[in-house]
Amino acid sequence: MAHSLYANLPALNYQCPDPIVPTIGPHAFHRTFFSTYASSPLTSLPSLSQELGVKDVLLKYEGDRFGLPAFKILGASWAIGVTLARRLGVDLQGLDAGELNRLLNAEQYRPVLYTATDGNHGRAVAHIARLLGLASRIYVPELVSAASHAAIRSEGAELIRVHGDYGYAVKLCADEAANDAARSLVIQDTAWEGYEEIPNLIIQGYTTIFHEIDAQLAVLGAAPSLIAVPVGVGSLAHAATRHYRTSTAAHPSLLAVEPVSAGCLNATLHAGRSVSVKTGYNIMPGLTCGTVSATALEDLLGGIDLSVLVDDDAVKEAVRDLDKLDVRAEPCGAATLAGVRTLKEVGKLHEDMVVVLVCTEGRLGDESTREAEY
Repeated sequence: MAHSLYANLPALNYQCPDPIVPTIGPHAFHRTFFSTYASSPLTSLPSLSQELGVKDVLLKYEGDRFGLPAFKILGASWAIGVTLARRLGVDLQGLDAGELNRLLNAEQYRPVLYTATDGNHGRAVAHIARLLGLASRIYVPELVSAASHAAIRSEGAELIRVHGDYGYAVKLCADEAANDAARSLVIQDTAWEGYEEIPNLIIQGYTTIFHEIDAQLAVLGAAPSLIAVPVGVGSLAHAATRHYRTSTAAHPSLLAVEPVSAGCLNATLHAGRSVSVKTGYNIMPGLTCGTVSATALEDLLGGIDLSVLVDDDAVKEAVRDLDKLDVRAEPCGAATLAGVRTLKEVGKLHEDMVVVLVCTEGRLGDESTREAEY
C-alpha cells in the first residue's frame, strides 16, 4: 500500500471558467441521441459506510452505459456528435443517432474515425462509428488484453496493434490520420499542442455523470462531500473539476486515484507543474498513463484537493469486496474504493461525509476467471 498523499484545501475554492458549449449541453444531448438513455445507478453501500466511518458511501456504476462496460461513450458520443453536426451545419437540438446517420448519407460525408486507446475509449469510438455507419481505425498499445482487442473488433473496427506504450500509440494514430487527412477524423481523449478542441468536448461529455449524481443525491436529500475519481490522463477528473468548481455548484472534495506505477497527476500536483512519469505494469491498464492531458492541467492543478496512489494488492481487495456487494467492477473502477480506504488510513474522512465512488468500468471477459485473478 502506497499513498503519496497530496492535500490542498484551497482547491475547494478554485473556480473553473464557464465552458463554452453548443446550443444544448451534453446531458440533454445524451438523453436524445441514445434511445436507450437512462441514468447509471447510484447505489448506497451501508457496509462500506460503516467500515469507513462516514455517513454514506454511494457507488456510481458505469459498467453498463448504453450497453458498453465503461463511461467512455459519454465523451466519445458528444465529441463526435458536436463535430459532425458542425461539419454538416445542423443543430444538435433533437438530434438522435438515426437522424445523424441519415444526414451523413444525404451529404455523402463518410469520415473514418481514428483514435488510440488502452481499451474502453477505442471501443466507444468504434461503437459510435458503427451506429452511424462509419469506418473506424483503433490503435492499441501492446499491453492491452486480448479481451479488449475482441471487444473493439466486435464493433466492426479495424484494430492496429502498436509495439509501444499508450503515448506512442497516440502519436502513431495522429501521424497516420494526417496521412489520410481527406477522410480522417481523430477522436482522441488526450490533448497536445494544436489538438485541444475534441479532447475538451470529450471532457464536457463526461460531465453527464456528475449531473446525474447531483440529481440522484437531490432525490435523497443529500449532497456530496467527497467524489473519488480514477485518473489516467485526467479527463474524467477534469470533468469533475469543471462541474464542481463553478460558482453555482456544490464544492465537494475531489479525490484523484492513480496506480502507484503511473502517478502522473499525483507527481504533477506535488510539483505544481506538469511532470511526466515512467509507467510500469499494473492491473489498471486504463489508468496507466505517463503524462496529464495538456487541456486538463490548469484546472486539475487548481481544483483537485486530494490525490493518492494505490497498489495492485489494494485494488484486488477492492474488486473482491465489491464483488461481495454484487458490484462487478474492473480494477480501474474499483480503484476509487482503494483510494478512499487510503484516506481513512491517513485520517482524512469524518463521520458526516457523503462519499461517492465513481466506478468507471464493469466486468469484461470471462466471469469464471475473476475469483482466481483477484
